[in-house]
Amino acid sequence: MLPEPAAVLNPAPARPVEPSAAPRQAPRQRPRPVARIAGVAVHLPERTRDVAEAERELHRRNPKVAPRLPMVSRLTGVRRVHVADDDQQASDLAVAASRTVLDRAGLGPQDVDLLIFASATQDMIEPATSHITAAKLGVRAPVMDVKNACNSVLNGIEVAEALIGTGRYRRVLVACGEMPTRGVRWDVPDRRTYAMSAAGYTMSDAGAAVLVEATGAGSAAAVGSAPRFGGPGAHGRADGFEDDLVAELAELVEPAGRLSGILSSVFAAESQHWDVGMLPGGGTVNPRDPERSYFEIDGSRLRAAFDAFGSAPVEQALAAAGVTMDDVALVAVHQVAVAYLADVHRTLGVPADRTIVTVADHGNIASATLPLQLDTALESGRLRRGDVVLLLGLAGGVSMGAMVVRW
Repeated sequence: MLPEPAAVLNPAPARPVEPSAAPRQAPRQRPRPVARIAGVAVHLPERTRDVAEAERELHRRNPKVAPRLPMVSRLTGVRRVHVADDDQQASDLAVAASRTVLDRAGLGPQDVDLLIFASATQDMIEPATSHITAAKLGVRAPVMDVKNACNSVLNGIEVAEALIGTGRYRRVLVACGEMPTRGVRWDVPDRRTYAMSAAGYTMSDAGAAVLVEATGAGSAAAVGSAPRFGGPGAHGRADGFEDDLVAELAELVEPAGRLSGILSSVFAAESQHWDVGMLPGGGTVNPRDPERSYFEIDGSRLRAAFDAFGSAPVEQALAAAGVTMDDVALVAVHQVAVAYLADVHRTLGVPADRTIVTVADHGNIASATLPLQLDTALESGRLRRGDVVLLLGLAGGVSMGAMVVRW
């Protein structure tokens, strides 16, 4: 069966929830957010592939296995996907998006305190792709990789916010390079293999970058007269005096409770379902088996696994942020098919005009999906300063994340 994402957010029937499976409680709401999303950018490769035509070619290559009619595009509503050039790597897509987000902010590589490469895709097993990305971008700062399938960018933002909250860093670049088209199988020996490979035909390549800053740094820019403290790797006085001063100055120009920033987040996982969606090659389980270097996704099991979450993480995140769904101007949600958005609207009580459909013309770009929707909303004027945004991530493994942000 093809994956049926239309039900991934449907509330599951009432059942006891074991403590280990329950979503982690949202942190206590802070009087002021410690970090904000200061910029976002996306890079989409110019080369595209028509999904229906690709399915027809798949049938010509595998006439006894793949159906003659293009079923995947018809069922998912995905018309085209982006395909990176043969000589490009995941790090190249991440660098392209990162340069854009830094240019828009009037910053350079030297202004980055930490680079997090957050992606389901990687250049190679070692070293961490963050090193390769930093070298190509010219960043000389600490780096790390954060990897959690299609929630990688959302988890990267979570890690950036947490580290900024400790005072260790003030500006973190979350860079993403997704190239899932490299893991799609085009020669399918039997019907079962086709069924496990079908979801891959809607996968798409993209780069994304999210700039996460301490609210003090953002406030300094807004106030204008407040000084910027330190540089890359330097974070001002250890007693937090400068952070408090800048935040107090910010409140002179922003009403209390209306400061831009990450207001809350809730993450949950049902990890017993780790094997419902895999790219199992290249690790210790299958280190050198080329037949395991393609996506294997059991759509029916994946749907059932996501059913277990229901809307609890979203409700907890909204409550922790002190807002309701009526306050939310935009819901950016991971998208693998057009059809499932109706269920998102119904389950969360979100009007259709709160979401932006990107999957039809850009495909499933894994963890770059949320940045694409934010960037699209900004360019179209649908997202403005002070708006509340709900970022909703869904990923194999399986996991769910809900983050509430005031832009």
